[in-house]
Amino acid sequence: MGGSKPTYVPFPTFETKSPANGQALSAVGRCRINPTSACAEDEFISIFEKNVEQSKVNTKSDDPEIKASNKKLKKKYMKQGVAMAQKYIFETLGVDASIIDVEILIDASMIVDSDGCLAACFLDAGCDKIAVKGDDKGILLQALDLARVPKNRIVAHIDQVNDDEVAAVSVFTDTISIAVSSDAKKDDCIAIIKRISTASKNVSVIIQISASSIDKDATLVSSINKYFGEEETPKGTVSLIDPTAQQLGLSYASCIRTDRPDGLFTTVVCTRSGEALGLVYSSKESVVAAIECSRGVYYSRSRNGLWRKGDTSGHYQTLHRIDVDCDGDALRFTVTQRGGDCAAFCHLNTLTCWGEPTGLRHLEATLKDRLKNAPAGSYTKRLFDDPELLRDKLVEEAQELSEAETKQHVAEELADVLYFAMAKAAKAGVSIDDAVAELDKRTRKVTRRQGDSKAFRIEEGDKILNK
Repeated sequence: MGGSKPTYVPFPTFETKSPANGQALSAVGRCRINPTSACAEDEFISIFEKNVEQSKVNTKSDDPEIKASNKKLKKKYMKQGVAMAQKYIFETLGVDASIIDVEILIDASMIVDSDGCLAACFLDAGCDKIAVKGDDKGILLQALDLARVPKNRIVAHIDQVNDDEVAAVSVFTDTISIAVSSDAKKDDCIAIIKRISTASKNVSVIIQISASSIDKDATLVSSINKYFGEEETPKGTVSLIDPTAQQLGLSYASCIRTDRPDGLFTTVVCTRSGEALGLVYSSKESVVAAIECSRGVYYSRSRNGLWRKGDTSGHYQTLHRIDVDCDGDALRFTVTQRGGDCAAFCHLNTLTCWGEPTGLRHLEATLKDRLKNAPAGSYTKRLFDDPELLRDKLVEEAQELSEAETKQHVAEELADVLYFAMAKAAKAGVSIDDAVAELDKRTRKVTRRQGDSKAFRIEEGDKILNK
């Protein structure tokens, strides 16, 4: 590892297990799921069948009315398929795809049978990538072609290295994965990596290893990832198939370095929107413990042991994701701070160790307080009590923002819109983090709307403005 390339850390592949097992294995930031064996295969098949329905709708009719009707039907099936896929990922599998890079492993024949719709469906539902497997080279290439998605959103999974196949699939993807035998050694894995990269330059390689082959020191994983981090070597990483929290956590920690004499890793704790809550330290054992219980767990130097945040104070943390910085010597825990009426990370009862928040986070806290403890004459309280007034002000301020021209005027009107929008959100129990999660989900989409304005919405807005 070093400064020239980022640090590569392992991630889990759920082959026979389900992510919804009470452990935050996916919190290492990435996971792959085989839906036909990991969990709820019938539900996945229903999603596939809906996409097959979508693919069979003919939108090329010469009759304008039939063509328009079929386009509407195709769009309906597409929205239904995406909704089913979202429910499957977020509820059945229990994975938050707005913050975790989720890969769904799909058989090439299914993508062919759905004319590529199944691939777009899962990407629109929040997946980061689609991994495509196929025993037949022809079917695999056909599926990669029909998927019609960017190269960085699809992975080709092959069973064995064939130079011609590697070169062919790299036309459609920049990442190739391959599972190695359970008794494979470091040199075996590196030989496979070299052969793939020789057959196709600039391709990233995922080596899949059975977790049962990992020893207690996780030396195999750390040595392969160290190879990936060296100069003049391919990009790539290791995926552990059906690991335990212990196997994954120790393998993950083995790929991080530290120059501290106590061997601890400097750790920044952040909200979903990237705000730093505080600075703590992690050990290999605390990383494993955090993955096991899906909470913020760190190493306390004063207590000389594990510190499960919130056990004493009640201000616990839901763990979403663990990341390594570019140099591989610092961790970031992305969490949601919990704790009754006052979600505080700091022992001084503030959200952050740098005092009270400012900006939007301060506004959010003020609005939440006004919901319960509004002083006499509070305008915010009036907005909460008068939904029609709040709606009218949102429309009015949005109109003024649309007409603002100077930088200062735009900033002023934007501030007004944010205030009324966040008042609406606070009344509905929606947080900044909820909005951030929605924005992050939308970045995953590959199917885009035209984005035209809606006439009926403009008319309704005009009615409010003309009152």
